[in-house]
Amino acid sequence: MNYTEEMASGNQEGVLDHVDARTNLAGTNKMEILLFSLGGTEKFGINVFKIKEVCKVGKITRTPNMPNGVDGIVSLRGHVMPVLNLANFMGIRPAENHKTMMVAEFNTHILGFLVQSVEHIIRVDWDRVRATEGMMSDSGSLITAITELPNGMLVSILDVEQILANAFGEAIIGNVERVEDGHDLCVFFADDSMVARRKIAEVLDKMGVKHIQSTNGSEAWDRLKSMADSAQSSGLELHDQIQVILTDAEMPEMDGYVLTQHVKADRRFDGIPVVMHSSLSSDANRAMGRRVGVDYYVPKFDSIVLSSTLRPLLT
Repeated sequence: MNYTEEMASGNQEGVLDHVDARTNLAGTNKMEILLFSLGGTEKFGINVFKIKEVCKVGKITRTPNMPNGVDGIVSLRGHVMPVLNLANFMGIRPAENHKTMMVAEFNTHILGFLVQSVEHIIRVDWDRVRATEGMMSDSGSLITAITELPNGMLVSILDVEQILANAFGEAIIGNVERVEDGHDLCVFFADDSMVARRKIAEVLDKMGVKHIQSTNGSEAWDRLKSMADSAQSSGLELHDQIQVILTDAEMPEMDGYVLTQHVKADRRFDGIPVVMHSSLSSDANRAMGRRVGVDYYVPKFDSIVLSSTLRPLLT
């Protein structure tokens, strides 16, 4: 396995100080994972780009009607954020009170994740990351993928979208306007999160637009190539069958950056815009998207922003 350890364990505070200096991974089909423990024997991981910092847990204030798994709120450098106890979500009984917090930026929101400890950062190829849909897992749908370390230990990669949906409820789809003659239009989208696919489909259904979906970039590219081959052999324009390609950034097997590169390198997809729809909402991630040819970038998950971005492209 292509595996690189970026930082030794034992340095929890400041473990992400080197993030801005990291080599740009756009188009390399690699991801960087921060490994952490929840107190049991299982090893977990989360995309480093979601994490702003790792620090000691400050004073947590409980407020009324906290969702299950949310320990309270904490103030950290001007941000008041909810604090989620990941062990509770994963059904793990921690060995002791968690004293480490990963501060994450997710869907333009800041929140804290309580963990037992963080270890180090690894770099892995996305094609060595396997989706867990349809597989048996003690943590169920809260795990979106797994990868294997050189020592044979498996790392479970969290489906943060599903965890947040369980804690705070799924995003509410607003009043989305229908697209005129939308039944003749089609959006192809790829996302590894079941929650995200469900919400995207709901938006497109309200717009009255047809859609085709895939669960990762590799599957998406295979299906897109097949559609392009079929259109070419029939003498048809692919743009008449697909008007927009919507892709997540992080996906097992092939990420959205590499998928975009493939699309942009194939002249049969000329005129079909690629929209990246990602929970990685920082300026750095937008820049990564632009570097590989992404036409538009939409942070998850705002149904009005998503629909207003797609509407003028559906022609």
